[in-house]
Amino acid sequence: MANPLEQFTIKPLIDIQMGGIDASLTNAGLAMVATVVAITAFLVLSMRGRALVPGRWQSMAELSYEFIAGMIRDNVGSEGRKFFPFIFSLFMFILFANLLGLLPYSFTFTSHIVVTFAMALFVFLGVTLVGIAHHGLHFFSFFVPSGVPAVMLPLLVPIEILSYLSRPLSLSIRLFANMMAGHTMMKVFAGFIVPLGVAGILPLGVDVLLTGFELLVAFLQAYVFTVLTCLYLNDAIHLH
Repeated sequence: MANPLEQFTIKPLIDIQMGGIDASLTNAGLAMVATVVAITAFLVLSMRGRALVPGRWQSMAELSYEFIAGMIRDNVGSEGRKFFPFIFSLFMFILFANLLGLLPYSFTFTSHIVVTFAMALFVFLGVTLVGIAHHGLHFFSFFVPSGVPAVMLPLLVPIEILSYLSRPLSLSIRLFANMMAGHTMMKVFAGFIVPLGVAGILPLGVDVLLTGFELLVAFLQAYVFTVLTCLYLNDAIHLH
């Protein structure tokens, strides 16, 4: 039986050395490029023949737009509209990465903690800079709960700071763990299909069900990552 974790191995495809730095194109890098190409093709082609009565693909593109716009409006408010391009790009990138990772012989780079942590750290630093730009040094009052007796502040302030600093870790682990666990389970059950012969129809049926479940998880994890980004942005702007 094949190792179910082998599917997460990063393998070089094109060797590129630049000044002693290994810049080789890997299967993870190729999957990222494919994700960007797929998103671009989807949005450009679906809106190329814009019509008053939208077709199926145009409706999907408009639904994606309205979904993210509504998410920002509900969680950040009117001040969040300027961040729409980033939030929309983040959602589409994670969603397409998760969906393309379900295709046979593809690579799910969102199952690697280094990728999800890089995205989460970028969100964390960006949101922090937005908060400082909006409020200056007053932003750090976010770590001082209002209405708390002064005697409790030495205990609560470190807890608030630790909670804030843990955001990129929790955000990245949630996406990475869900994608890795789901793909590992699918690979494990797939490994029993051929060895069991006729009885292999049982693990095959489980794999079909898991594939449907993973489609839901692919969307759900993209949604969770994005909506938490909106909530963090709301905290930075309104200091809630």
